[in-house]
Amino acid sequence: MSTFIDEAAITVRAGDGGDGVVSFRREAFEPRGGPNGGDGGNGGDVYLEVKDDMRTLLDFQYRNTFKAEHGRMGTSKKRRGRDGEDTTIPVPPGTVVYDLDLNRQVADLKVPGQRMLVARGGKGGRGNASFATPARQAPRLCQLGAPGEKRHLRLELKLLADIGIIGYPNVGKSSFIARVSAAKPEVAAYPFTTLQPNLGVVQFEDFTTMVVADMPGLIVDAHRGVGLGDQFLRHIERTRVLVHMLDASGLEGREPLQDFEEINHELEMYDEELAALEQVVALNKMDLPQARENEPELRETLESEGYQVFAISAATGEGCDELLDHLRERLFAQGREDERAAPEEIEMELEIPSLPRRPLEVHRVDADTIEVSGTRVEKLAATVDMEADEAVAWFQEQLAEQGVMKALRRSDVEEGDTIVIGDVEFLYTTDRDER
Repeated sequence: MSTFIDEAAITVRAGDGGDGVVSFRREAFEPRGGPNGGDGGNGGDVYLEVKDDMRTLLDFQYRNTFKAEHGRMGTSKKRRGRDGEDTTIPVPPGTVVYDLDLNRQVADLKVPGQRMLVARGGKGGRGNASFATPARQAPRLCQLGAPGEKRHLRLELKLLADIGIIGYPNVGKSSFIARVSAAKPEVAAYPFTTLQPNLGVVQFEDFTTMVVADMPGLIVDAHRGVGLGDQFLRHIERTRVLVHMLDASGLEGREPLQDFEEINHELEMYDEELAALEQVVALNKMDLPQARENEPELRETLESEGYQVFAISAATGEGCDELLDHLRERLFAQGREDERAAPEEIEMELEIPSLPRRPLEVHRVDADTIEVSGTRVEKLAATVDMEADEAVAWFQEQLAEQGVMKALRRSDVEEGDTIVIGDVEFLYTTDRDER
């Protein structure tokens, strides 16, 4: 029996950009050949893509980190490095994506083929040919590739089903799924046999279909985590019509009408919109004499409250066809206003929002260390080759243009202080601070 996993936390990391290169033309009869170092290639992106053959997030239980390929380094003759390969992560239909850094939902992926860019590759570094100017005709500096984005995501699966079957354990939900579809759920006469939702596809004679799912573990206080209900209540949100199944025989020692009220109370406590979904009542186990005896009173009570009631036996198939025909009529009466029925209205290419830009901040960590932070300056620092004097000098110019030097002086920076910007550290010297 397969394991049903409907939540997963993953980390995605786009590829870093390839480094630029320092190179000069060295050809016969060209004694003063100019710079010809090429730019690095861009890092690969990371995508999520909906695959119709996936029904669970089980794969993410064994692998939760995904990386795209880094861009390649540039070469001489101004040749740009190759871009890194993208990485595509398959997810099942109904996957809701939350960004843990933004602390909010960023996508609801429902349609097979729908894609979402979740981490952007770093830009390739510039080669020395890109730094050439009339004033700097022979630059000996290049840029390192920019780091790719790193995002932390939570995936939550909400099943895409037309019909949701709800009810206490052992009322016959799994038996009904097995009767009306090709699904083969585990069925046994003890509580919580079903530890995962079961999906079944019902096909009618005219080849129309509907997806039916049973929702296990609903008992009193399920919305608070009792039993298994809190794990599966979310899946009911996708359904169009609910079949509330009752054990009309009462042989489990429970009162069917009390079960009915308790389950509906759990739906309301979890989400009032769930309680407002259209419900059809199925009085199951009509193959038992006790159910036959109880059926008239149960029907009268439930119909007086406005519910459509069907007497069925999941064991023998009695009444199942009538129930299915009614459910199909209700679906088409609603127009099946399901996004899956109109994929042209769904945005197929999505992109995760960028993280907010952090402003420039400077603060002293200790007597000898000052930390500089901010989105723009940290990206700049990550692309500087601190081993190359000309690159360091260019970096100092950029820091001055971004106002970092002025901010350092306002923080009473002193000669010899260690300046930390992201992963880069250097000593502050006044001979390079010209502004």
